[in-house]
Amino acid sequence: MVSDSRKASSASQTLSRGIRVLEVLADAQEALSVDQIAERLGVHRSIAYRLIRTLEDHGLLTREPAGKFELGTRLAALAAGIKHDLQAAALPELTAVANELGMTCFVAVMDREECVTLVSVEPRHAVASVAQRPGSRHPFTVGAPGRAILSQLPEAGWPEGIREVAARGYADSHGEVIENLSAVAVPLPLRGHDPAALAVVYLSSTLAPSELAERLKAAAKAVRDALGG
Repeated sequence: MVSDSRKASSASQTLSRGIRVLEVLADAQEALSVDQIAERLGVHRSIAYRLIRTLEDHGLLTREPAGKFELGTRLAALAAGIKHDLQAAALPELTAVANELGMTCFVAVMDREECVTLVSVEPRHAVASVAQRPGSRHPFTVGAPGRAILSQLPEAGWPEGIREVAARGYADSHGEVIENLSAVAVPLPLRGHDPAALAVVYLSSTLAPSELAERLKAAAKAVRDALGG
């Protein structure tokens, strides 16, 4: 007879592997075959197939005509429910900034030791823009958004460089997360939410980081006002 603890352990491992399937496909940003997913998970093909079928049944994965799998539209509905009020308040401002500056504008939030993109908008008529997909993540200490978030935490926990960010009210970076890309971010402190940041990411600009930061600060204030402070 299988003990309750062993059953729980098995269920937890299955759940963990299912989540990893979603993460693998999100990182790949393309459809993958069962064999490719199994290889990246480090499990037998039969195990990967069972996980995939379960996720497919729940609409979290979809199968292409060629037989490969990609993330399903059900995930979009789930993602829309994450910090819904913040997404709704930020979207008009992100759209305005993106189209005005010709840069991708986004909100990043804190998730344990990482900075995660919550919602993003690419400029409508830019010749070349940078994709910043919701769910993309990197360590706090790398890139402008993470440092803008860190500047809102207690000073005792600040790593090197955050004091300057806090003093001037924005952070900037170049080539730290992705080679050749620059970013500017401002803090987005919100009542009832973990620290966030409002940022732009771009290839090049005729505006100085301080000028971009001023536009972002105005957008951040508008978001805070929409949420009641």
